[in-house]
Amino acid sequence: MAIAYIGLGSNLEQPLKQVKQALLNLDLLPASYLLAYSSCYQSQPMQLAEDQEPQAPYINAVAKLYTAYKPLDLLDKLQNIENIQGRKREKRWGARTIDLDLLLYDHTIMQTERLTLPHYGIKQRDFVLKPLAEINPNLVLPDGSHIQDLIAQCQDFAVRRL
Repeated sequence: MAIAYIGLGSNLEQPLKQVKQALLNLDLLPASYLLAYSSCYQSQPMQLAEDQEPQAPYINAVAKLYTAYKPLDLLDKLQNIENIQGRKREKRWGARTIDLDLLLYDHTIMQTERLTLPHYGIKQRDFVLKPLAEINPNLVLPDGSHIQDLIAQCQDFAVRRL
């Protein structure tokens, strides 16, 4: 069994409802237990491609999961939840009904074509750091970085707790 942290985000089709539904779906995963989840936060879209329309704000949260799944198997389960909730993978950083990112998996460091652990953007994303710190204020990443230090270094806190 391992501890995994999952980032949740949505900005389409009632985003708050989508995030809450994803939390319910995580709680229903076999061989896993939803241990904790953060409050919901509102954030601005990360980045727009030149040909993208402006996007609505995102609703974000982080969940802490105790799971028997290995990292790639858990990724498959997360992508299945995304598909069930109507996720369409059309554009990178595009609007979405739900996005489930495997942020951390115990102290695992790995990089494959499908999965990078810890998540490649974890240290720069205020909409990940704040909810992570809410459910584990003493969290230390596999490289020894402390969550509170990362929050102090983050340049742009455009997130608002709901």
